[in-house]
Amino acid sequence: MAKFDCDLFVIGGGSGGVRAGRIAAGHGARVIVAEEYRYGGTCVIRGCIPKKLFTYASHYAEDFEDAAAYGWRLPAEPVFDWATLITNKDREIERLSGLYRKALTGAGAEILDGRAVLADPHSIEIGGRTITAGTVLIATGGHPVVPEQPGAELGITSNEAFHLERFPRRVLIVGGGYIALEFAGIFNGLGAKVTLAYRGEQILRGFDDDVRNFLADEIVKKGVELRLRAMPQRLERRAEAIAALFPDGSAVEVDAVLYATGRKANTSGMGLKEAGVVLAPSGVVKVDAESRSSVPHIYAIGDCTDRINLTPVAIREGHAFADSVFGKKPWRMNHEDVPAAVFSAPVVGTVGLSEADALARFGQLDIYKTSFRPLRHTLTGREERTLMKLVVDRASQRVVGGHMVGPNAAEIIQMLAIAVKMGATKAELDETVALHPTAAEEFVTMRSPSSRPERAGAA
Repeated sequence: MAKFDCDLFVIGGGSGGVRAGRIAAGHGARVIVAEEYRYGGTCVIRGCIPKKLFTYASHYAEDFEDAAAYGWRLPAEPVFDWATLITNKDREIERLSGLYRKALTGAGAEILDGRAVLADPHSIEIGGRTITAGTVLIATGGHPVVPEQPGAELGITSNEAFHLERFPRRVLIVGGGYIALEFAGIFNGLGAKVTLAYRGEQILRGFDDDVRNFLADEIVKKGVELRLRAMPQRLERRAEAIAALFPDGSAVEVDAVLYATGRKANTSGMGLKEAGVVLAPSGVVKVDAESRSSVPHIYAIGDCTDRINLTPVAIREGHAFADSVFGKKPWRMNHEDVPAAVFSAPVVGTVGLSEADALARFGQLDIYKTSFRPLRHTLTGREERTLMKLVVDRASQRVVGGHMVGPNAAEIIQMLAIAVKMGATKAELDETVALHPTAAEEFVTMRSPSSRPERAGAA
């Protein structure tokens, strides 16, 4: 008789948890996966996928305008219908959520709907049942948080933004990270008047400074009002509007206030501390390189560990866990040189180190940088520009960072990430024949460094 009811109990049916459960089941483990909301997690249900669909929708206004420069005439003024977008988005999300469930059951895992809580290190309570497991995986993700300020209850987060009954014509977005920038582009592109307020000195903290400054200029060109070093003190209802009051005495009246001011791990009320799992003060599960918590048979992956909060990272962490623990094929997720994108307008793509981080690590750099108007806009007259940048360690000539702001940046950086991951040198990029005419060719045709920074005290 088996000692436990299952070999692996996964708490969380998002991308990381589903991948771990499916792979473990494929290795022959008896797997149960529990999810209290909908399978697919943040990415599928209220993150990456619906956001990207909204981003596609927001681009059509400019596409319709640009088409005239290429000889196209629309028979009437295009009209956007928010309800149609919401309906079609919901249908696609439902389809994807169903596929996540099928992926698990098809692999032989059992799925449960409900909130799972640890009763002790090997026991999980869910729906009135107690299930014992040899190994437990926490893959519960995170949720958006709002600042504690008067009237904050009048605002919404990214969760609610995907389900608004009416399209807001005036929107205040509070925050300067990737979620804030993405929704600024979405609402602005769909026709709303957007104000973005961020308490810091520049948007996208932690990104390369050239990227931050360039994107700030571009979103202002597109009509977003950018308020830096600004944070509303309180919100109040004024007739049909919401007024956001700032410390300088100014006020902005809008139809919706979206807080994009950070996220927190979904770890409270789960019995983790009682089971001996050590949590950081922020609530994230503290894990080692193998995703193991302080309790040897309890692991955690994805956003609830706050390492790199990206869906593909959670998927690889889950896959590595399952292969290592149940497949006798141990390997670790490598968190170096992970590419990332911000689906703002325009898009940001990045891989490797920023100039500042590379300078701190290597001491001497060669920086290659270019900015240009995309070929498409030579006919449209639109003032949008593209930025491309390579960060090169001067001693080894290895490309240690690549950054882009502009159309298709995410697609292009995905391919550049392969070169960075393989340790390609600048000379090897130079040897690559350019594919013309493309924007991507600029990454293999920049020949002269635009600057050669050197850290103070570098040899």
